[in-house]
Amino acid sequence: MSGTFNRRKVFWSAALGMLLFGIGLIILGAVLPDLRVKHSLSDVEAGTLFSILPFGIIAGSLLFGPVCDRYGYKVLLAVSAALMFAGFEVLALTHQAWILSVAVFLIGIGGGALNGATNAVVADISVTGKSADLSLLGVFFGIGALGMPLLLGTLRKAFEFDTIVSATGFIALAAVIIFLLVSFPPAKMEEGISLKQIGALMKDVTILLIALFLFFQSAFEGLINNWTTTYLIEVVQAPRNAALMGLSMYVAGMTVMRLLIGSVFRKVQSRSLLYGSFALTLVALVLLRSAGSIIPAATGLFLTGAGLAAGFPIMLGLTGNRYPHLSGTAFSFVLVLGLLGNMIINYAMGQTAEHYGIRHLTTFTLAELLCLVIIATVIFRKLKHNK
Repeated sequence: MSGTFNRRKVFWSAALGMLLFGIGLIILGAVLPDLRVKHSLSDVEAGTLFSILPFGIIAGSLLFGPVCDRYGYKVLLAVSAALMFAGFEVLALTHQAWILSVAVFLIGIGGGALNGATNAVVADISVTGKSADLSLLGVFFGIGALGMPLLLGTLRKAFEFDTIVSATGFIALAAVIIFLLVSFPPAKMEEGISLKQIGALMKDVTILLIALFLFFQSAFEGLINNWTTTYLIEVVQAPRNAALMGLSMYVAGMTVMRLLIGSVFRKVQSRSLLYGSFALTLVALVLLRSAGSIIPAATGLFLTGAGLAAGFPIMLGLTGNRYPHLSGTAFSFVLVLGLLGNMIINYAMGQTAEHYGIRHLTTFTLAELLCLVIIATVIFRKLKHNK
């Protein structure tokens, strides 16, 4: 199989896909104020758009695995990028408010499939150091997530927001062409995936524990993404621009640490790396909880991003090692459960914030951290016992 494709070309193609996912995940929040003005959206209509995006991502995450294992990566990646291109263009060019929901769903389903498929293909081509390579891949998510707001802020004086979004869509179109030109690893299950194989996967206690870990990991990341700006404005009394800077510091911390995991810390054992990350996250949350101004709060958020950076790459690396011949389906399974955790815990946080105040964000995140430590301990004990 190794002779049919160029590993470097596959990795950089996957990096482009992950960059697109980062852009797609952040773009709605970045342009929502402009969309509200252009389409006279109410609070309910704006909230509906935010609720559609995760459903699209879950649908893409659910579909990509079996498709990649059965038919290979090329067509799936190209179609996913094409869906994102369509979503960007519709979002930018439509004059009908109801079509915005279609655009957001297209971006979600294409992005969800790209996220899963790029992680799976990098796991497939990594002979050793899957977690390190997946961390490097995650750097490009951070570049996309940080780059889109920066691009909008830089070009806003010269161009309308819809022109910038439409131009961004052509990155997705370029990705379609690149995916079609690059040779990817062939399908692993050309004869089809049996229900027996899927059943065995879903009964694997280690995989179930990894999925549970990602349930809380994804929820933790979602809490920071969705509630940080409100927390900084209401609890830390930070100005809105400073609060947005704090959120950017979180993404920057995660991006820098994933770069370090893929390079400087490449040979560090996953267990040591993860427990070091837990310790760093605890320090970060204590700093955030006690912060009385934006500078210590932003520092805490940078360290929170750094502390959370290892979770997904390490657990996806363990998944890829455990199911090398069914990696796409296994990734679909654990990623979908992770996304469900994001939705459920964030809904609970919303209810808590409404009734008891946003200050309980740090209470939620500390509880999340405790869950992650317990589950990771059980996972590593099981892996040691299996050896």
